[in-house]
Amino acid sequence: MTVLVDIELELISRGTARFPDAVVRDELDNNLLNELPTIQINQLPAGGDDGIRLARMLVDINVYAATRADAITLARQVHTWVTAELRGSHGATIVFARTGAITLPAERPYTNTELRRVGATYEIFCHPVS
Repeated sequence: MTVLVDIELELISRGTARFPDAVVRDELDNNLLNELPTIQINQLPAGGDDGIRLARMLVDINVYAATRADAITLARQVHTWVTAELRGSHGATIVFARTGAITLPAERPYTNTELRRVGATYEIFCHPVS
């Protein structure tokens, strides 16, 4: 049976190392304007598994930055990280198989007009290390 991994925790720890100038987290802080840029990673309540080993997880990643240009630039870097760099990589607890974008990075409305949000949704196929 498929053993599920904590994809948010794994991506947050890897994202923190990959993007040292950004705050990488799952929940937004009330002090968001003072913690830009921020990358928010949330697993969606969807996906599935093959019943044997491989899990398909859907992950929403939002980038918050002071300007639209900064948000788009960082979102493109995150896109490359997920779709190219994570694919085929592994760590102590997880092996990333295929990764892909379900929705490409695009500006998403946000109530605070002092910052911009750009987000995308990804599917990540992974399994625990044997």
